Amino acid sequence: MPLAPKTPLSETDYLNGELDAEFKHEFVAGEAFAMAGASEKHNIISLNIASDMKFQLKSKKVTTFIADMKVGIQGDFYYPHVMIVCDEDQNDTEYVKYAPKLIVEVLSKSTRAFDHSIKLEKYLKIAPLEYYVIVEQDYCEIPVFSRAAEFIPKFYHLGDEIDFPIISISVTVNDIYDRIENEDKQRYLKSLL
Repeated sequence: MPLAPKTPLSETDYLNGELDAEFKHEFVAGEAFAMAGASEKHNIISLNIASDMKFQLKSKKVTTFIADMKVGIQGDFYYPHVMIVCDEDQNDTEYVKYAPKLIVEVLSKSTRAFDHSIKLEKYLKIAPLEYYVIVEQDYCEIPVFSRAAEFIPKFYHLGDEIDFPIISISVTVNDIYDRIENEDKQRYLKSLL
């Protein structure tokens, strides 16, 4: 006996459901997907990035969000690991932002392909978005997609500094990977001796 097709969840039902949900869900093409918990490395990297950026933006009318704020794109909703919003969008709510300038995703083995494909394609459709940053946690490589470079990625490694001129901040790759141990970092530290 064939299974009945799933009835897509409405955007309103998803958003209302997230208010009371025990776990966060991303919403893609009418379907909600539960999010797995993050590793220690993942949390450290996300916090390193968010705290460095927030500190640099302290006196500006810019807000840095981490992990629990949704971004809405054409009826889909995601939870970026770090997001910077400079100008409020008329559709923004207390729980969803629609016009970020910068989005950071910290990869894990289970999300790598999704973040490099579907999320990349969706995020680049956000008109005000200037930067999409993907951070590996198992090795030290950071592709940055910027509107100024027509979203062709530029890769950064340990020893590099990443500039975000549109929002007047910069972060070093070394600071992003502070307190993270992996083979890349061990090789880099040995090369400095």
